[in-house]
Amino acid sequence: MSSRDGRAFCIQIFGESHGPVVGVTLDGLPAGILLDENEIAAFLKRRAAAGSPIATGRKEEDLPHIVSGLKDSFTTGYPLTALFYNKDAHSADYGFLPDCPRPGHADYPAIVRSHGYDDLRGSGHHSGRLTLPYTFAGAVAIQVLSQLGMEIYSHVVSVGDVKDDELDPLCPDTAALKKALSHPVPALNKAASQQMFDAILAAKAEGDSLGGVVEVVCTNAPVGLGAPWFDGVEAVLAKQFFSIPAVKGVEFGAGFAAATMHGSQYNDPYQCADGKVQTVSNNAGGLLGGLTNGMPITARVAFRPTPSISKAQQSISLSALQAGNEAAKILEVKGRHDPCVAVRGVPVVESAMAVGLLELWLERNGDQSLTGGIPHAEK
Repeated sequence: MSSRDGRAFCIQIFGESHGPVVGVTLDGLPAGILLDENEIAAFLKRRAAAGSPIATGRKEEDLPHIVSGLKDSFTTGYPLTALFYNKDAHSADYGFLPDCPRPGHADYPAIVRSHGYDDLRGSGHHSGRLTLPYTFAGAVAIQVLSQLGMEIYSHVVSVGDVKDDELDPLCPDTAALKKALSHPVPALNKAASQQMFDAILAAKAEGDSLGGVVEVVCTNAPVGLGAPWFDGVEAVLAKQFFSIPAVKGVEFGAGFAAATMHGSQYNDPYQCADGKVQTVSNNAGGLLGGLTNGMPITARVAFRPTPSISKAQQSISLSALQAGNEAAKILEVKGRHDPCVAVRGVPVVESAMAVGLLELWLERNGDQSLTGGIPHAEK
């Protein structure tokens, strides 16, 4: 199933944007892991961005109702399931579906694939609403990785043509990354953050949208996670990143810029510092041959502009086409949508990094090694 992934850390997301619930089941978590439910709620709140003029006007509680797999804040070792109830859906805004597919959306191929049975209200199972249960999975994975010493941070690199300050790939400023969360857009440079915010508002006022790029980093990852070829760290993480709706590009380390370099420029020379093997630069983004090399893992994820815009767009009427009539139709999409999904995508990208890395950790270490370093409930 396309909505299920993982071998050691298995995730199953379910539900539709305008259905009664969306949710997630996590399988493979060892027993005895202490989870802070307040931290999970705070992480999910970052994704919600409730009340922000650059976020959707849809108002949902977004609090997880954990129905299995957790007892007294400790994992039981069995599937962990969380439900989120949908209470503020305006399905009438999508009365033109399935007859008139929206440009930039999955509507048309989804209609063909499902023979017209797909629930496309609010984009249904294709919706960014499903990033909520996915972010819950990420919040859990982040807590587990944190107990193992790994930390994950991110910021918005760019919105449209507005760019943030560059992050040091060798020694990311984690204090600055934490401070960025208090800015209008989570960027390192406060002035750039305000410019991004203003650009998004301007696009929204014109009935349009903007794209953006999010950079994510993991510090203190151990050496040797991953494998060559299909289970390489890049392959595993890229799958998670590309699973996020609206993501159209992913690069690690120097990424596409590496194609413009000589080998003498790109290669990261080794050195010994404080008794540890390190590299002088980090063009590889902490990854070599599908394996972690102990340096910070860095990746950038590109989000396209939000496809739901209020500007008039050209589409077709499928019923008119089937009847052999003139099918051209002008569509104006109503509803409540983010003018730039990259902003609320920041914790989702962090979640993707965490989910992929926890999968790799569990595959290498298994339950026994993992739980050895994590607090257990007293017997």
